[in-house]
Amino acid sequence: MTPLFPNFRSLQVEVAPSIAINAVAGGSGPPLLLLHGHPQTHAIWHKVAPQLAQHFTVVACDLRGYGDSSKPQGDTDHSNYSKRTMAQDALAVMRSLGVERFKVLAHDRGARVAHRLALDHPQAVERLALLDIAPTLAMYEQTSEAFARAYWHWFFLIQPAPLPERLIEADPGAYVRDVMGKRSAGLAPFDPRALLEYQRCLALPGAAHGICEDYRAAAGIDLEHDRVDRDAGRKLAMPLLALWGEQGVVGRCFDPLREWQLVADDVQGEALPCGHYIAEEAPDALLARVLPFLMQD
Repeated sequence: MTPLFPNFRSLQVEVAPSIAINAVAGGSGPPLLLLHGHPQTHAIWHKVAPQLAQHFTVVACDLRGYGDSSKPQGDTDHSNYSKRTMAQDALAVMRSLGVERFKVLAHDRGARVAHRLALDHPQAVERLALLDIAPTLAMYEQTSEAFARAYWHWFFLIQPAPLPERLIEADPGAYVRDVMGKRSAGLAPFDPRALLEYQRCLALPGAAHGICEDYRAAAGIDLEHDRVDRDAGRKLAMPLLALWGEQGVVGRCFDPLREWQLVADDVQGEALPCGHYIAEEAPDALLARVLPFLMQD
């Protein structure tokens, strides 16, 4: 089977005791970090990574709890799956490569990690491109019936362990197919190799718990961190590009551009002709919009 990242090398970076982050790296030029979403892995970038690697040294990570990264047992307050902790993972990966300052392109859960990374370590993030999210705090505080019905998994995954874990582990492949296939484009945009990878990784021991802990943290400790920033008037200073799918839930239930303008000083963005999984549904449209932004100094 042809590999998804044929000219990339594989990395396993120990970011904390007994915690390793899986990644692939390739290309040349300024450093660019890629972070994926749920219920996926770094494989989401396979359609755009070759073109990005012509301009950047690309590093695509699996978040902790996902892919082939470590999946530690969650803490009582879920702090070891907080976006602050996951952002530290990403920073440690880049520093292990000798990189102190870099650009970031991130989707979904990875975009939430990237948001926290940019808030906590502004000196490290040069430019930030976020795909199909509004800020976590805004989305929870503005939850409507329409959003809750469409993003049911937000409220399923945060239920106390082990209920959601048990249900996911009963058929991880079905969970992947059902969650991803029920979006606007169905399963058609996904390369069978990538889909098999998502299913393989969710079936790994601890994976169901890892993704639940990610969401439990988002509904708890992450909101505490976000409220502290809001109360302090802390905003992102680096250029931010927000893109979302015109057929997706985020653009239908929220005003993404306005929400990002409330938490960042230099924001641009627009909808792209696709649903939620932008890098796989509309790779050419994504590259056309994101490359000019990322290639600026």
